[in-house]
Amino acid sequence: MKLHSETYDSYKNAEGEWSETIPSEWQEKRVKDLFRLVTDAAPADNDYELLSLYAGIGVKPRKDLEARGNKASTTDGYWIVRKNDIVVNKLLAWMGSVGLSEYDGVTSPAYDVLRQVSKDIDPRYFAYLFRTETAKKIFRKYSRGIMDMRLRLYFDKLGAITVPYPSSTEQKNIADYIDKKVTLIDKKINTLSKKVILYKKLRATNIDEIALSGLGKDTPLKPIDDDAIGKIPSHWKVLRLKEVANIQNSNVDKKSHDHEKTVKLCNYVDVYKNDFINSSLEFMQATANDSEIAKFQIFKGDVFITKDSETCEDIAVPALATETLEGVLCGYHLAQIRCNKKIILGEYLFRLFQSQRFGERFTVFAKGITRVGLGQSAVADALTPIPPLEEQLEIINKIRCSTELTDKAIVNLSRQIEKLKELRIAVVNDAITGKIRLKNTTKRGGAA
Repeated sequence: MKLHSETYDSYKNAEGEWSETIPSEWQEKRVKDLFRLVTDAAPADNDYELLSLYAGIGVKPRKDLEARGNKASTTDGYWIVRKNDIVVNKLLAWMGSVGLSEYDGVTSPAYDVLRQVSKDIDPRYFAYLFRTETAKKIFRKYSRGIMDMRLRLYFDKLGAITVPYPSSTEQKNIADYIDKKVTLIDKKINTLSKKVILYKKLRATNIDEIALSGLGKDTPLKPIDDDAIGKIPSHWKVLRLKEVANIQNSNVDKKSHDHEKTVKLCNYVDVYKNDFINSSLEFMQATANDSEIAKFQIFKGDVFITKDSETCEDIAVPALATETLEGVLCGYHLAQIRCNKKIILGEYLFRLFQSQRFGERFTVFAKGITRVGLGQSAVADALTPIPPLEEQLEIINKIRCSTELTDKAIVNLSRQIEKLKELRIAVVNDAITGKIRLKNTTKRGGAA
C-alpha cells in the first residue's frame, strides 16, 4: 500500500479545540462516545504482564524498566489492559503521558484504561491525537488540582472533550502514514541519542578523573563514608551539601494570576537541555507573588538540578547559571542550590553533579512508581568533597579545557535531535488534524 497526500476539497469551522478548521467531511465526537473506561480489576494471584507508561517510550512491560528502580510490590487491584487499549496517566496526561498498549497485561490504578466501543475506531489515530502539543494544553485545561504536581485528568472531563472523527478508512490511512514516518524519524533520533549518551558518559568519566581525584597523580588519597565516591585527596574536606549551600525546591508553577507580578520562568526543560542558564535562552512568561520573586530569583553561580521525572536517569541533571537573571525565577520540578562561595564554588558543584561517582548516585535515591522524585534530604545530606578554593578554580579551568570537544559534539547532536523532533511534531499534526489528505493509491489486482 502506498499513500500520497494533498489537501481536502473543503474545510469547516471546528467545534472542538484541536484546530480552527477540520475537513468538511469529518465529524466531531466526544471521547466517551468512542472509548469506554475499563475498570476490570486483576485478581491477586494473576500472572499477567505488568505494564508501565512513560511519555517518551509509551506502554512497556515493567520488567524492562525495573533496572530504573520501578518495581511494584503487588498487582492486587491493578487494572487489566488489552492490546490496543489506550492508557492514560491521570496525573501526567497534560505532559503527554498517554500511550497505546501493544500488550495484554495489568497496570497501576493510577492510570485510566480506555477501550474502543466499536471496530470502526482505530485507536492508533486517537493515541497520536492525545499525545500532540495541543492535547497537552487541552488536558491541562480540564485537569483538576491546585498546582502542577496535583493536577489530575479524570475520565468525566476527558470523556466530555470533543475530538475530530475521520471515517474509519481515513483513521487507518492516517495512522499507517504516521506509523511509517514516525518510525523512520524515531530511528534517526534514537541513533543520535545513543551518541549523546556515549559522549555524556565520556564527559562524566573525564570529569570524575579531575573533579574527584585532584590535580596531582601522586596526591595521597583517603576513603570517605560513601562507597559511590570512594577515595579523594587526603587534604580535601568532606561536608554535607546542606552545610555549604542553601537548597530549596521551587514551588513556582506555570499558571498566571491577575493579582501577581509578571515574571519569566527557568523550567525543567531549560535545565534538562542546557548545561548553562543565561540570557540567551527563551524563558516562558508566568506570574509570581512577592515572596516567590524574592526566594527564587536566579543569581550567577546558582546550580539547578531536576528533582522530578518519569525515569531515574533524568534525576539530578544539573545546569549552572552563568549570569544573574533579573526577573527570571527557578520553576517547578527543580531544586535550586546556592553555594557558600567562601567554601565551594557553584561551577565546581555543577561539575560534581555531572560526574559519574557524585551525580549518578542520586538516581538511586529517586522514588516513585508512575513518576519518580528526589527528596530534598537526599540532596541536603549528600557527602560532598570540598577542595581548597584555589584548587577548585584550577579544577574548573582544567575541566573546561578537557570537555570542550565533547560539549561541542553534544550540542551539535542535540540540535539535530531537536530538528527531528520538530519534524515529527509537524508530521503528526498535519495528518491528525486534516491539513493533508492521505489517499490509498494501491490498485486492485496489481502493484501501485
